[in-house]
Amino acid sequence: MPTADVDTGHGLGGSSHLAGVLEVFAAVRDPRQPRGVRHTIGAVLAIAVAATVAGARSFTAIGEWIADVPATERARLGIDGVVPSESTIRRCLQRLEPDRLDSLIGAWVWLRTSVIDGRRVIAFDGKTLRGAKDTAGNLTHLLAGICQRTGTVLAQCAVGAKTNEIPLLPKLLGLLDITGAVITADALHCQRETAEHIVGRGGHYILTVKGNQPNLRRQLRTLPWKQIPVLSRTTEHGHGRYEIRSLKATEISDGVLFPHAVQVLQLTRTTRRSRNGKRYTEVVYAVTSLAAVDAHPGQVATWLRGHWTIENRLHWVRDVTFDEDRSQVRTLGGPQVMATVRNLALSLLRLAGHDNIAAAIRHHSRNPQRPIDLLTTS
Repeated sequence: MPTADVDTGHGLGGSSHLAGVLEVFAAVRDPRQPRGVRHTIGAVLAIAVAATVAGARSFTAIGEWIADVPATERARLGIDGVVPSESTIRRCLQRLEPDRLDSLIGAWVWLRTSVIDGRRVIAFDGKTLRGAKDTAGNLTHLLAGICQRTGTVLAQCAVGAKTNEIPLLPKLLGLLDITGAVITADALHCQRETAEHIVGRGGHYILTVKGNQPNLRRQLRTLPWKQIPVLSRTTEHGHGRYEIRSLKATEISDGVLFPHAVQVLQLTRTTRRSRNGKRYTEVVYAVTSLAAVDAHPGQVATWLRGHWTIENRLHWVRDVTFDEDRSQVRTLGGPQVMATVRNLALSLLRLAGHDNIAAAIRHHSRNPQRPIDLLTTS
């Protein structure tokens, strides 16, 4: 189970698995001075998430949404009397500690996710917020982890302008209990230190190998692949192309230049585009700490391919459905906090059984009671 700034076993009403999302909001540390506070930080967060579920894309839209909600429904979010203005909502959210908020919400979502074939499988990848530049002109870049099975966001942190994702992945993994879990990440994270960290904490990794590990890639290419039989071959039609994927795998006992690697996969993709009839072949190698007795190579390949669900089920949804890249929120922790609000809105909808997030938002936008029901029953 993840760790957070509150005791996830007792700090949320005695038992974290019984805590609702509104109780999580109530546990968030309020950055304001107590004097003159009319609305709790929990109520402001509830407004932001409910409005986002209903399609709001900016602080102004959030303020307009809550202003139109009937008083009886506003009371369910903890708003009695005066409705918070757009400026109040903006100042509250911008001043929150974003990594602390991500940790707390990630711990809550973790308890509501499940396993794939007996294991949790978590995909990590980064995303740049194109519209959120700080005063120095640096864009906000976030590293997030998504549950491959449910499509919910389990962890997120900011990647500073003077660093990159590589040292941040172990930090983010430190918020989770990854015992027995499978971690997938792109080739950037095919690093010895990252592999040691994952295995040292009881997890397993599946990492693609590309040009940033030339010696390892060269070694994998020289394995006797011609003598290794094809385990599976699949075909796929669509988007103007015909693709054949073939999978080979072999176990390795020693000599591979990567810590704890016990199995190597070779995935060959041959694509023919209908537009010009040309064929393209790509060979991808991956290493994993999972032995064949722990996970069949076909299952490992499925998890490796499932890694890209983070692009389709998180980044694409935030860009297209929530219009994130055009957001002009850029002050203090605002960009990351709003990304967290979108992550949670998406996670709540997925946990409620919605696969089409755009359709779910349209559904919730037609009646203010619906997003409030979602929050109060989650």
